[in-house]
Amino acid sequence: DLGIARRIIHAFQTLGVVFGDVGTSPLYTFSVMFSKAPIKGDEDVIGALSLVLYTLLLVPLVKYVLIVLWANDDGEGGTFALYSLICRHAKVSLLPNQLPSDTRISNFILKLPSPELERSLKIKERLEASLTLKKLLLMLVLAGTSMVIADGVVTPAMSVMSAVGGLKVGVAAIEQDEVVMISVTFLVILFSVQKFGTSQVGLAVGPALFIWFCSLAGIGIYNLIKYDASVLRAFNPVHIYLYFKRNSVNAWYALGGCLLCATGSEAMFADLCYFSVRSIQLTFVFLVLPCLLLGYLGQAAYLTGNLNGAEKHPFFLSIPSGIFWPVLLIANIAALIASRAMTTATFSCIKQSSNLGCFPRLKIIHTSKRLMGQIYIPVINWFLLVGCLVLVCSMSSINEIGNAYGIAELGVMMMTTILVTIVMLLIWRLNIIIVLSFVVFFLGLELTFFSSVLWSVTDGSWVILVFAVIMFVIMYIWNYGSKLKYETEVERKLPMDLMREIGCNLGTIRAPGIGLLYNELAKGVPAIFGHFITTLPAIHSMVIFVCIKYVPVPVVPQNERFFFRRVCPKSYHLFRCIARYGYKDVRKENHQAFEQLLIESLEKLIRREAQQRQLESDGDEDADSEEDTSFSRVLVDPNGSVYSLGVPLLA
Repeated sequence: DLGIARRIIHAFQTLGVVFGDVGTSPLYTFSVMFSKAPIKGDEDVIGALSLVLYTLLLVPLVKYVLIVLWANDDGEGGTFALYSLICRHAKVSLLPNQLPSDTRISNFILKLPSPELERSLKIKERLEASLTLKKLLLMLVLAGTSMVIADGVVTPAMSVMSAVGGLKVGVAAIEQDEVVMISVTFLVILFSVQKFGTSQVGLAVGPALFIWFCSLAGIGIYNLIKYDASVLRAFNPVHIYLYFKRNSVNAWYALGGCLLCATGSEAMFADLCYFSVRSIQLTFVFLVLPCLLLGYLGQAAYLTGNLNGAEKHPFFLSIPSGIFWPVLLIANIAALIASRAMTTATFSCIKQSSNLGCFPRLKIIHTSKRLMGQIYIPVINWFLLVGCLVLVCSMSSINEIGNAYGIAELGVMMMTTILVTIVMLLIWRLNIIIVLSFVVFFLGLELTFFSSVLWSVTDGSWVILVFAVIMFVIMYIWNYGSKLKYETEVERKLPMDLMREIGCNLGTIRAPGIGLLYNELAKGVPAIFGHFITTLPAIHSMVIFVCIKYVPVPVVPQNERFFFRRVCPKSYHLFRCIARYGYKDVRKENHQAFEQLLIESLEKLIRREAQQRQLESDGDEDADSEEDTSFSRVLVDPNGSVYSLGVPLLA
């Protein structure tokens, strides 16, 4: 259990890493909404406020904080974590390297029978039997991940430009080109400090976000008292109906801007690997949500008394003049922090997709020695920076960027809804009425928002769609190539009959030592070994075929890392070793340490075999046992090579 001091530190880190995105949404939500549906009177302000309040309560709070966060894979969040969770309960992976031994890993949790078990088994059988459903499921996951990456581009651009745009309120002479230049400078600084890690940066910026949320609440309360506390009637949902009745099509257009108040909801789930579910839930419910509600209520109260031109920058205009510049400074700091929320989420998604064979392998730097989930990917970091700069320089206003923002956010939200529905049916085994209520309500709500933002594609949103499609194609092709490569190796593997026929040749010249042959086959003898024994004058006395394999669990316990079995007759001294990793595991770059652990695991296997034969022989002396035991005596040479002692040559 964490102490009080540690809990406070975690709370500050949670603010700095997870809630920056949703925390800065008051900077731009109303301005984007009113650019699509101009204010005609106080009732329009109340109607728009009611839309925002219920969007905040339904999407970030009910859907994500109360439901989706629990669909984590042993503390890991995001679309690929959901996919891994589904793969663990049904054989839906397109890569045919699953083994029965994978299910014996302790992290594979088997549930007891329940009334919904029969339905769950039927869904499982249907998914496993249909190649079309497997491909469709993978495409949903890849689409969601591509939208998260696209979100990682548009979030910094939107947050920083909206915060810097506040200078126009304080200094009338500031032009849009100058806002763009300042935004570019801030973005370069932001991505340059990303390498310092989440815990260091999170601890530094957590207090800054705390001040920001307190500022939102304080300004909101001030405006409620000074202007119009009657805006609290917006909690009555009937004002949403009246808003649509008065504005019809324009109100529907405004839905795309309204959704921006819920941006960062997916980041809460994707960044789950950094913090616990409970810490995120408590921080959101008791600090983030109340401050956001007060912030929006305060802006609406100000607008009811200042309708002329205030809708362009409602947040900055609602700040009391005496504290304008300090709040502007805090807003820009908060915007920079918000930009990190989706960046860290993108790093997590890329790592997960790479480990599950859906993205090229990239250099991953672990920024914390204690928490292995805290990572930094240099290539992706600079790739996101370039994308942000292109977006900021090519779009003239936050309204255009807001259109792209809505499409990226809604895309990943809908994919998450579908995947969580599958988790509810297959794994949680909830009552069908509860599941249908969830999917019909939230998917229907998100499709309604999506229908609104689709009309803004011609206003610049197509850029982010093209970006997402490119990422989707890259991931799908990489997954298809990985699958094709594995299937080719399976087709070319050496038949066991052939291995038995050439068995006499295996023993002609066997040099002392242990040879490790790395390949991707989870079973069988790789074709390259046939090339070795026909062209090389000698092979090692013991040969181990090593396969590095990722299984659909977050972490594989160290004592279950290596799975051994013999290949061919025992006298051939050929072994298959599968080194199993979860998608959250850290692969050590020290090859000598890896090989030493591998040899130690093999030693345990051979000793167990020897002990078993000794028991079967009822205590009689067994020559084979002594011979096998000699294989287990291994040393590490000063130059780093692993060799064995006392390995007999085979005649």
